[in-house]
Amino acid sequence: MSSSRTTLRTTGVAVRAMLVLTLVLGVGYTLLVTGIGQLLLPGQANGSLLLDDKGSALIGQSFTDADGEALPGYFQSRPSAAGDGYDGAGSSGSNLGPENPDLVAAIAERKAAIAEREGIEPSQIPADAVTASGSGLDPHISVAYALLQVPRVADARGLGEQEVRDLVESRIQGRDLGFLGTERINVAELNLALDEREGE
Repeated sequence: MSSSRTTLRTTGVAVRAMLVLTLVLGVGYTLLVTGIGQLLLPGQANGSLLLDDKGSALIGQSFTDADGEALPGYFQSRPSAAGDGYDGAGSSGSNLGPENPDLVAAIAERKAAIAEREGIEPSQIPADAVTASGSGLDPHISVAYALLQVPRVADARGLGEQEVRDLVESRIQGRDLGFLGTERINVAELNLALDEREGE
């Protein structure tokens, strides 16, 4: 009898502890962290959405037509290995080593396509233009890759090259903490700025 009472009491304590901890950690903590995020960093807490919900500044996007061809009036993102391309649910790199024949062939194919599209030599193409990032979702490209695309974008939009170059340079994001990584440009934000400029 005493043993069953102890078991019942222990079970009751465990159930009450589980309910209290669920409320405190599962509900209270979530509300607290969400509230702090909304108060201090509302943009990031809500997904860093771009104007009129045209995607997120944190996830790369494709600027191609239905056939996968680059839209001439838009800066192109770096390749994506995430799902069918920039799929947040399928985030991953290609996981292929630098000597893998499939990766080598894909890079050569991308270089040839970019060289033809931009009217340049393949040797002028930066690495980020032909390789996916570790997540496959990187929204940034190098300054070199953005500047390489200026003549094509300017021509397609009927703008002066210097005007487009100035817009690119105004969108350069510095190194994280001033020393980590490299300078970069968010492609979606740059293309959105181009659309806004044309709409003025």
